[in-house]
Amino acid sequence: MSDNSRPGSINETQEKKKTRRPANTAFRQQRLKAWQPILTPKTVIPLFFVIGLICAPIGGLLIYASSTVKEIQIDYTNCNAEAKEEQEPMPAGRLQAYMSNADQATALWSRETGVRHTYNGDYELQNLTRCTIQFHLPAEMHPPVYFYYRLGNFYQNHRRYVASFFDRQLKGDAVSAADVKGSTCTPLTGPNDNQQYYPCGLIANSLFNDTYSNFTLLNSNEGSQNETYDMTTRGIAWASDKDLYGPTQLTDYENVLPPPNWQIRYRDGKYSADAPPPNLQNDEHFMVWMRTAGLPTFSKLYAKNENDVMKIGDYSIAILDNFRATEYAGTKSIVITTLSPMGGRNTFLGILWLVVGGFCILLAVIFLITNLIKPRKLGDHTYLSWNNAPASAAAKGKGKAASGPSTAVATGREI
Repeated sequence: MSDNSRPGSINETQEKKKTRRPANTAFRQQRLKAWQPILTPKTVIPLFFVIGLICAPIGGLLIYASSTVKEIQIDYTNCNAEAKEEQEPMPAGRLQAYMSNADQATALWSRETGVRHTYNGDYELQNLTRCTIQFHLPAEMHPPVYFYYRLGNFYQNHRRYVASFFDRQLKGDAVSAADVKGSTCTPLTGPNDNQQYYPCGLIANSLFNDTYSNFTLLNSNEGSQNETYDMTTRGIAWASDKDLYGPTQLTDYENVLPPPNWQIRYRDGKYSADAPPPNLQNDEHFMVWMRTAGLPTFSKLYAKNENDVMKIGDYSIAILDNFRATEYAGTKSIVITTLSPMGGRNTFLGILWLVVGGFCILLAVIFLITNLIKPRKLGDHTYLSWNNAPASAAAKGKGKAASGPSTAVATGREI
């Protein structure tokens, strides 16, 4: 006789059969205690009033903090094409100032062609364009003063653009051309299978390369010498970003090339012992650029001054105009600004808090008036739609109207 034929074996098998029935616990059987608040007019109306009275003052404070920020923006997108050799007023709409006496802010520009500039020690580039902007600052800017460049219609948030870099290469590892070919730098890895771009990728290749001088305070009308308002580029990148970069270990200059847009700054478009690859570990401008922006119009920090007051007066700044924003129908501007305890100039957050607070107070008033004019009894089942039984078809056919809402409680089985 087999084991399966023994008495009791079938019962034992049935007992061991798995079941999907949840365990008989308070959690699995949904018997946990819960609090279900009943929203009554006495609780909802004061709650809306409280929320409104909290949000509205916060919004007002945020708007006030934003109004204390002094800022001046100058759009010089078409300087290389529209400006002349002599100083002339900039076209209307190119200057925006947010400070006291903002209507006194003015801006002039001029263009100089055939400019020479030296890169990498001894390599001189010719036929460059220098744009000189002279502007009047109508109010003092107390430190810290920040200098940004602002780009418009530049989509750094494109999915292929954002991912186009190689973290190991930026860290300074000695990666091969094959490693770069297999990285996310595609489609800008190198001209062939044996050569690589350093740094590779679309983000690095499109690096913003306009060069700005320090601001010069023009005091010629007062009979004194001009003053230079020094700004530093140290500390403009986040500390967390600095940890992502390291010194390069690449020494094969024949097979390591600058990105296509960088090659004009190197002799024969190549790295050499005299002009080696850049030390990305110390290039904070590069770090700032590599932190991609989420919106097509963005500002990136170029320099700052945390010690000196920017005095009232006429200032001049010289710009090597290398980054042509017109090629992608974009714009570029310089932004000089201070900060408030809440950050830079931005009224959106304050307006949002004011709108939310005002909306809550408006709802509270509407609910209060409705509750006073036409109050409703809490827990009245006659307001439920399924308790309002419609008149019979026969009554409708004879032109008889229903006498009123039914007070019978429906069971739900008629549906």
